[in-house]
Amino acid sequence: MNNHSIYSADRSTHLKVVVVALVAAILVAGVGITARLGADDGGTQTARVMKAGKPVVLTSNGSVVR
Repeated sequence: MNNHSIYSADRSTHLKVVVVALVAAILVAGVGITARLGADDGGTQTARVMKAGKPVVLTSNGSVVR
């Protein structure tokens, strides 16, 4: 009989699901750690300063007034 419920699955099916989930979790963690280490710029952080430009006002007809 073909039953697709996880509740009535046998022990080996449960074990397969757990193993596949564990392997997937390890892969995701490995990719995340690799991406984090690859983005490392030596541990220093620099502040980026943004200066405000001229004020802009939009009118009701969509034209820009500076």
